[in-house]
Amino acid sequence: MHCPFCRHTDSRVVDSRTSDDGAQIRRRRQCPDCNRRFTTIETAGLTVVKRSGVSEPFSRAKVLAGVRKACQGRPVSEDDLALLAQRVEESVRSAGNAEVDAHDVGMAILGPLRDLDEVAYLRFASVYQAFDSLEDFEAAITLLRAERSPVDDPLIGAP
Repeated sequence: MHCPFCRHTDSRVVDSRTSDDGAQIRRRRQCPDCNRRFTTIETAGLTVVKRSGVSEPFSRAKVLAGVRKACQGRPVSEDDLALLAQRVEESVRSAGNAEVDAHDVGMAILGPLRDLDEVAYLRFASVYQAFDSLEDFEAAITLLRAERSPVDDPLIGAP
């Protein structure tokens, strides 16, 4: 790490702390040449590889934009969407890879979105998984119903 004051090519770490969300590390450094202190903030990069082979940095905003379209007209708040995007990013980062396929990001979205709103989940899945027919929708709905407990389903669990 170059000293920003004298451009010396080395520095010593005096103190390290993680941010509240754990996504960044703040380091206090001291230059052995001029003895001045400075702070660096380090983050782990995450790159998404798209189907075309193009790589780009992971963007929580892109996750939000895609999910927001699926949730249009649904009773989902912006806070809910922000939490979903955070969960998706945490899930993708927890895999421990510096590069992740766009397909894996989409798969990481499906689970939390299903928990948030089933209709939005079906909308997102229909585009993401390229539903071609009514049978694809029927299969997805059947799977959703099978995963529900009888108490959760208003058609089955109502006394």
